[in-house]
Amino acid sequence: MSFFKKIFSSEKKETLDKGLEKSKSSFFDKLSKAVAGKSKVDDDVLDNLEEILVSSDVGVNTTLKIIDRIEARVEKDKYLGTAELNKILREEIAGLLSETNSGEDTEYTIPANKKPYVLMVVGVNGAGKTTTIGKLAYQFKKKGLNVVLGAADTFRAAAIDQLQVWADRVDVPIVKQDMGSDPASVAFDALQSGVSQNADVIIIDTAGRLHNKVNLMNELTKVKRVMQKVIGDAPHDVLLVLDGSTGQNAFEQAKQFTAATEVTSLAVTKLDGTAKGGVVIGISDQFKIPVKYIGVGEGLNDLQVFNKYEFVDSFFK
Repeated sequence: MSFFKKIFSSEKKETLDKGLEKSKSSFFDKLSKAVAGKSKVDDDVLDNLEEILVSSDVGVNTTLKIIDRIEARVEKDKYLGTAELNKILREEIAGLLSETNSGEDTEYTIPANKKPYVLMVVGVNGAGKTTTIGKLAYQFKKKGLNVVLGAADTFRAAAIDQLQVWADRVDVPIVKQDMGSDPASVAFDALQSGVSQNADVIIIDTAGRLHNKVNLMNELTKVKRVMQKVIGDAPHDVLLVLDGSTGQNAFEQAKQFTAATEVTSLAVTKLDGTAKGGVVIGISDQFKIPVKYIGVGEGLNDLQVFNKYEFVDSFFK
């Protein structure tokens, strides 16, 4: 059965194609030079391809996996032509994404049996965490869901103010306290407020400090524990927001946060302004955590539900 399914909505796909343009152009410029004058995939081509994948921020370990898979296909077909390399790469990268991501969703959904659905958002300051929360609130509200925001990043006044701006823009209620307040207390109040307002979704922002992993771990553990006094199985999802434009630094952020707390999904932002889109492939493969959302633009609709078919189709189009 073909991996690729024609399930794309034209508007979403056009935005994704445009958002990945820099990554795709950079990658294929390098690939064209690597196969220039070559008619078949040989050791030189594979060496060059390895270098291209690493420089495209796919990551060393994931790159080696992809090269191993292609070498196995070359071994079976000694005369594999360079003209087929694009197709082979597409298939092998799609296969890697399939191992981690269900990645077949095209719409914003929450489990029907979880109400309110509690989403805790983590990530370093500057990764696009607050913007991601605002856009998620917008998308969920657009689907007719009642959304409540909790401003539990209380260590920066700017974080509370930014979330308030998004709450006003999207017209959803926000629960907040003064800067320096206990984050767990804010999360507790937000969940109580959400329950009383019959909310469908409660999104909790958390502090983005990584200077001391032990403190971060203790803080996030406390926030979870206090939330569970209101809703026993909260949070239902811990979403780590990563800045895709930072390339390899996003890997380091993912490593730090997955060591500090149980991360259950990923959002990779700012892919439209960078040639580092390959980072989505590497992070998905290395951390075995599904990529749930990707940011491919500034607009409210430019935070997209990650769909592996659409992503690979756009990257290799």
